[in-house]
Amino acid sequence: MTREAQIRTPDQLGKVLVLNGPNLNLLGQREPHVYGFTTLSDIDRALTERAERAGIALETFQSNHEGALIERLHAARNEGFDFLVINPGGFTHSSVALRDAVLASDLSFIEVHLSNVHAREPFRQHSYFSDKAVGTITGLGAQGYLLALDYIVAALSDNLDPGKA
Repeated sequence: MTREAQIRTPDQLGKVLVLNGPNLNLLGQREPHVYGFTTLSDIDRALTERAERAGIALETFQSNHEGALIERLHAARNEGFDFLVINPGGFTHSSVALRDAVLASDLSFIEVHLSNVHAREPFRQHSYFSDKAVGTITGLGAQGYLLALDYIVAALSDNLDPGKA
């Protein structure tokens, strides 16, 4: 699933890519007792509305395929993005290749997880991303995405270095 980024204009605050990994296309249907009833389309819509109000150009992308996520990150290197919000899904705990692509993008990023991964199975408690993230938001459901965007808006508004807001 992809939503085309708006063309960045001089009066825009910034440009943000939101990347979602495997199985997140099933939000609202898959294990709602863990992930809730909010769909990925609901999250994308809420993010788009908030981004538009803040003057942020936003693009969302979801894939169940590691290679597609990596290719999207490679392309993002030359598209003027200021920030990345990423929920790597199951790749959080297994994909060195996706981690390397995130780092190669040179984008500051926030890692988001709908469930509290630290209160789940031991294998879910390790992330290949969190040590390089500006921050992580975990266990706050769909609200975590909006909180990540709020942080980005504040950081870009105040011209702060990522991680210093």
